[in-house]
Parts: sequence; C-alpha cells; structure tokens
Amino acid sequence: MRQAAAGAPDAPEPLVLALPKGRILDELRPLMEAAGIHPEPAFDDPGSRALRFSTNVPGLSIIRVRSFDVATFVAFGAAHLGVAGNDVLMEFDYPEIYAPLDLKIGKCRLAVAEPATLVEGDDPTRWSHVRVATKYPEVTKRHFAARGVQAECIKLNGAMELAPTLGLCRRIVDLVSTGSTLRANGLLEIEHIADVSSRLVVNRAALKTRPDEIGGWIEKFREVIDGIQA
Repeated sequence: MRQAAAGAPDAPEPLVLALPKGRILDELRPLMEAAGIHPEPAFDDPGSRALRFSTNVPGLSIIRVRSFDVATFVAFGAAHLGVAGNDVLMEFDYPEIYAPLDLKIGKCRLAVAEPATLVEGDDPTRWSHVRVATKYPEVTKRHFAARGVQAECIKLNGAMELAPTLGLCRRIVDLVSTGSTLRANGLLEIEHIADVSSRLVVNRAALKTRPDEIGGWIEKFREVIDGIQA
C-alpha cells in the first residue's frame, strides 16, 4: 500500500458509484453527463469484460452490476453511491441506504397478473391464499398480507410469464411497462402494487463521514433533474 508522506494526511479512498446494467443505464447516461461524469472509453466497449471503470472525475470510479445488486453494494459500503429502482429498495429494505432523489427514469409499475381466461370469473377480494411466481417475494407477501391474504411465493429471476402457462402457479407479480409482454403470453394485469422509478441511493455511513463529497453529488443530480423538469 502506498505510504503517505510524513505529516501528510492519508488520501481518502476513491468514491465508487454503482450503476445497473441494461435499459436503465441507457436512460441514466444523459443525466450522468449533465452532472459532469464521463466514464472511460472501455465503459462503452461491448467487448469489454471489465466491471470497474475510471471517470474524468478524479477520485470517482464506476462499477457496473446487476440492478438487484446495486443496493447490496451500497448497503454494505462496497459502493458509496448508486442508482437503484425503488422496487429493489422495497424488496430488500436496507436501513443502511438513503434514497434522497428520484431520478425520474426507468418508470414502470409492479403489478399482479393472471391468465386472461381467469379474469372474468375471478374476484381478488375473496382470495385467502394465493400462489405467486415473482422476483419480489418480500414485497408480494407484504402486499397481500395487508388485506389478510397469505401469499405463497415461488422465486423466479426471469421468464415469469411462463409460470401460469406451464402450471407452476396461476398468478405472477412482476414489473410492467407497456403490458405487451403480458398480453403476448395471455396474461392481464389485475392489481397495481407500486409505481417504480430509479433513485439515487447513498450509503448512510459514507454520507456522514464524507458529507461534502457525497452531498455534492446529490446536489449535482438534483440540479440536473430540476433543470429537466423546468
């Protein structure tokens, strides 16, 4: 490890910003650039297998991980800041995470869906027990428990729409944007659980120990969002 010069304070460790892969990252890039963050060229190289990248900002690096993992990296202090959907925040409910800013991107909703053939004769108000395939078992259980329904959750990480078709269960809880994937698989949305968008999240302990740096980034992103809405 590099030794600090005698009498000189140790340089702070670089800030780490955790970003989700995929569509959300595409929507996030203009906000990052407006906030003054430009990743190194390898970040946009589709052939690169790197997961950590430098930026034009001294002392700030980026890691690119699965959307569900952003909250974990931030909660445990491996990343100081990140961008995560409130669906992930609701599922894990980490007390170590502070989400000060809605970035107004990645908008969709978390919903209950079932085969269209069931909808006409179904009455959700009469349910006492449901079996549901979902990536969000904790959110799902809380949603149904709030009205006295016991939810048996089957955890799936993808291809949720296949579960009713193949007899795994009759209902699913999943993210819905346009609803086209549901319709293509013979499903209809029957209950709304929550609206979803991406949030800027920070590690609470890091914010306390490095308030100027991390608070500064919160304000930069806030200014960007306010400028877009103006």
